[in-house]
Amino acid sequence: MVEHRQEFQRDLEAIEAKVIELFAMVAEDLPRATDALLSGDNEVLRVLIEREQVIDALYPEIEQLVNREILLQAPVASDLRFLLSVLRIVPELERSHDLVIQIASRANHILSEDLSPRTRGLVERMGSLVSGMWRQAADSWYQRDRSAADSLTERDDEMDELRASLIAELATGRMELPVTMDMSLVGHFYERLGAHAVNIGRRVVYLAGTGTDKPAGS
Repeated sequence: MVEHRQEFQRDLEAIEAKVIELFAMVAEDLPRATDALLSGDNEVLRVLIEREQVIDALYPEIEQLVNREILLQAPVASDLRFLLSVLRIVPELERSHDLVIQIASRANHILSEDLSPRTRGLVERMGSLVSGMWRQAADSWYQRDRSAADSLTERDDEMDELRASLIAELATGRMELPVTMDMSLVGHFYERLGAHAVNIGRRVVYLAGTGTDKPAGS
């Protein structure tokens, strides 16, 4: 019985390690995507796409491992909360890296000089804010820190304000229409990344065994 429990614990630790790997890739690639967008560095995009392929392989692997443990071990209490949390968190991570790619891909057809100074400044602030939110979300998962949920919600409110400022700037017509349309999408991508970080904070509340895991925007 003890040996069986030890094997199960090792399996849980292996799943946790893979989830943390996903967190690391999203948190590391977010500032790279902003840099690529603002500098027009297509080489960064190539690297991020390679990482996307790793994530696309890791995502179903984690889900299969979790489903296997639920089927074979019939876990309860904290072990079950962990496995259910992983099933909910992994799609958030996969979709978030897709958004990172979408931001970086704009480097293909937006030059730095295409952006108005205020647009550039707002994008820099949005990129910095959401990168910080994702570092906090990753730390909260690793440390099982339920207190991060409220802080992430406050920072998400700041993201909403920045997006509103970006939309107002785009409405002035200072940039070419194709650039304006792309930057409108970029603002949406940052906003969604912030919402995913908030969702993760709320999942951690559930994982820690208290509160609710109601998704942001629901």
